[in-house]
Amino acid sequence: MTEIDGLLAAYDEQMRGAPPNPPSGVTYEQDGPLLRIVGQYRGLVTGPRDVGVRGGELDRLIARQRDYFAARGEAVEWKTRGHDQPSDLTDRLQAAGFVPEEQETVLIGRAKEMATSPVLPDGVSLRRVTADADMHRIAAMESTVWGRDMSWLGYDLIARLSAVPDEIAVMVAEADGEVLSAAWLVFRAGTQFAGLWGGSTLSVWRGRGIYRALVAARAGLAVDRGVRFLQVDASDDSAPILRRLGFHAVTTTTPYVWSPSQF
Repeated sequence: MTEIDGLLAAYDEQMRGAPPNPPSGVTYEQDGPLLRIVGQYRGLVTGPRDVGVRGGELDRLIARQRDYFAARGEAVEWKTRGHDQPSDLTDRLQAAGFVPEEQETVLIGRAKEMATSPVLPDGVSLRRVTADADMHRIAAMESTVWGRDMSWLGYDLIARLSAVPDEIAVMVAEADGEVLSAAWLVFRAGTQFAGLWGGSTLSVWRGRGIYRALVAARAGLAVDRGVRFLQVDASDDSAPILRRLGFHAVTTTTPYVWSPSQF
């Protein structure tokens, strides 16, 4: 087994489900091989590497997830990975009305190797935040970066911090009181992993080391908690930076989304 094979096997075993403690208002439901997460800004469906059903049975399983959220008037994301089985899963998702969003690369790195001293541009500082007002500032920054309303993110972070404050660490990079970038570390109790999320940065501040500094700072927090591996679903912009830091690409992930607004 190669190093990549070992990392992928650990990912499949430990990172396919959901964190053990859902935020208030979020519930986990099992439907055969699938985990269905309800109560977030949109539903989420995830499963094992091989869902274990084929053909018409798989079509019915897919339709049940779509119809469940259609009855709630909500969108739903089916999180796929590039090595999932059966090989026609994504074709069947599209036939059921699910639309692929942007593919990301799943990268894994060793926390100890990433836990260096953060290096920041002059005038920029990092701060770990917990206040509701800071979560809304993060959402406003994300809305600017992505050009769409991301206000839901502030409420999502608030709910997570309220429910399980020891399982998420939120950090911001600031200058002159402005949030330039934000990122969070999500611990996975009972596993060797923590997830790196966020990292979006205002366009005028990109390419100046802020993203790398946030990785290093969160890696330090992970090491302090005895975490062995860091995992990232990385965009095409972030993946090259993470590879240079020593992360390894193990697979890809693509959200397939069904929304009531499509029909």
